[in-house]
Amino acid sequence: MAHPKSSKTAPSKLQVHIDALETQGVGVTPDASSRHLHNGMDTPLPPADLHGAYVNNRPLPTEGIADRRAWIVGSGIAGLSAAFFLIRDGHMPAGNITFFEEQDIEGGSLDGAGNAEDGYIVRGGREMEMTYQNFWDVFSEIPALEMPKPFTVLDEYRIVNDADKNWSKARLLEKQGQIKDFSTMELSKRQQLELVRLLLARKEDLDDITVEEWFSEGFLNTNFYTFWRTMFAFQNWHSVLEMKLYMHRFLHLMDGLNDMTSLVFPKYNQYDGFVRPLMSWLKDQGVNIQYDTVVENLEMTTSGDTRTVTAIQCHGSEGDKTFNVGDRDLVFVTTGSMTEDTAYGDDNTAPQLKENDQAGSGSGWQLWKNLAQQSEVFGRPEKFCGNIPGSTWESVTLTCKPSPLMDKLKELSVNDPYSGFTATGGIITFIDSSWLMSFTCNRQPHFPDQPDDVIVLWTYALLMDKPGDYVKKTMPECTGREVLTEMCYHLGLIDQIDEVIAATKTRVALMPFITAQFMPRARGDRPWVVPEGCTNLALIGQFVETHNDVVFTLESSVRTARIGVYSLLGINKQVPDIYPGQYDIRRLLRATRTLNSDEAFLGEGLLRRILGGTYFEHILPLGPGEKPEELSRPGMFEQQFQALRGLLEDSQALDDAKDWVQGILNKLRGRR
Repeated sequence: MAHPKSSKTAPSKLQVHIDALETQGVGVTPDASSRHLHNGMDTPLPPADLHGAYVNNRPLPTEGIADRRAWIVGSGIAGLSAAFFLIRDGHMPAGNITFFEEQDIEGGSLDGAGNAEDGYIVRGGREMEMTYQNFWDVFSEIPALEMPKPFTVLDEYRIVNDADKNWSKARLLEKQGQIKDFSTMELSKRQQLELVRLLLARKEDLDDITVEEWFSEGFLNTNFYTFWRTMFAFQNWHSVLEMKLYMHRFLHLMDGLNDMTSLVFPKYNQYDGFVRPLMSWLKDQGVNIQYDTVVENLEMTTSGDTRTVTAIQCHGSEGDKTFNVGDRDLVFVTTGSMTEDTAYGDDNTAPQLKENDQAGSGSGWQLWKNLAQQSEVFGRPEKFCGNIPGSTWESVTLTCKPSPLMDKLKELSVNDPYSGFTATGGIITFIDSSWLMSFTCNRQPHFPDQPDDVIVLWTYALLMDKPGDYVKKTMPECTGREVLTEMCYHLGLIDQIDEVIAATKTRVALMPFITAQFMPRARGDRPWVVPEGCTNLALIGQFVETHNDVVFTLESSVRTARIGVYSLLGINKQVPDIYPGQYDIRRLLRATRTLNSDEAFLGEGLLRRILGGTYFEHILPLGPGEKPEELSRPGMFEQQFQALRGLLEDSQALDDAKDWVQGILNKLRGRR
């Protein structure tokens, strides 16, 4: 890959435009939620949330890039992506990039390890979707894991998912293995209005408000919230602001929330699927990486309102060491960590967390705390790592040989789990589990070296302080075999538990900060990617502020890395805002019907009367089993019209309706 030394090397016939662009300047992080979409003399750049090929242009190199260095703390997906964008879009020579990694392997929270004999382990998994503009941009250029050049990870991903649609036939289980109806969201009209009210609320009005403070108790017991909290790992005490952001970000997926048809999955686990090919490419380019190195602090100089990193303080196998940072060098730091201080267990051992006074002492949290002590622009890490009971849950990876558990798995899967195609299609939740336990079987093999007769399952639970329904212990108190026993109880396999245990290896991961990013927060608790006044420092990962994106996704990590690279290098290119599905009338109508138990919503009959038989008929949502040609048939409009006319003829009823509507509007706007 060529690395031009300067934009001055660009073709001279474009120089006048290059100079004009540098003079004009480009805002790296446009906010689609604060702009009114239009065309005019003031719109030389694409809309803030335009996705697609037009925004995949390559920026020109910045002045003197060949002589600059970059230091990246952490080799999770955010750090790896920062290196990618430095090389591809920043034109930085790869040999000028150095990673500091605390562990002896790259990947951060994106792990995948073990073997069939000792048991495999993945602390978590990734539910992916198609509109991760920044993430898929990276992997559209990374060579495929199992296909020859020029094919990429994205090409491989598309082949697998285009040929094998994801879906679930057993999203919810109850009564020891019986499938519960999960076809609708079970939201009353009042509960639907609670969701609408959240969508209409301003972000700045939701500081430090929890989910359970916003919603009614009845809402928290609906199918919708069960789907939501178990799919995204939300707790009742988590941030309702983050739930709002999730609703906007994924509104276009609402009608696939119950049966998982909105998701796409990799062929293998997250490490082999994404980290291994990306790190392989980076090493081929020539990046440097120092493993087993803890970054303890950054030395800075201040001048007025500006701060510049001058040195990086590290501790490694050879003791303490300080790396000097040049005047034009760049520093990227992954703040916080979802998987720091993970405690492990196995068949016969329960995990043991560190004592509270020792928790969060690794480079992820302690480095952020050290930065926050220097200035308030670095946020308040204690808001996220200071309540371990509120941010903890546990997962167990099961390495399974044939047993009654595998026979039950076949009943619950959409394909034979040994076929290589979609199995459960995502998590299956035991709704009557006191732990609120779920499990999943992804496409097999889940690891490239996995034997043909082995299946890898993953199970987790959200409620860590409740005794089990069969094993009368909390989940963290249990050994791997005890967790397996509790799971088999809910599958109706307790009479065959000995046979299942003999064929299954368990590896346990208890993670004290796994949902720290969801903890209630207020403005200023998270720093911006480039904190105010910082000249050469970017903070990346799950604990930094963006305009509209959510946390706990690969896309958000990659987004922060890209923002950091573009901002520090002064690259004249936007990082597109989140996918604009929330503004698509088709998605809005479809989501409205989905939340209304897939029944016609108020006004749908009128829309059908107006649009039926026209070019725009296709924007109308179809009902269950309904065919497009049935949209214009009479019935719905007449029924809704007659109801409205009856209301108008009753003056008292009309007055009551006016008062009701005004009351709803006042509630939606937060008035009393």
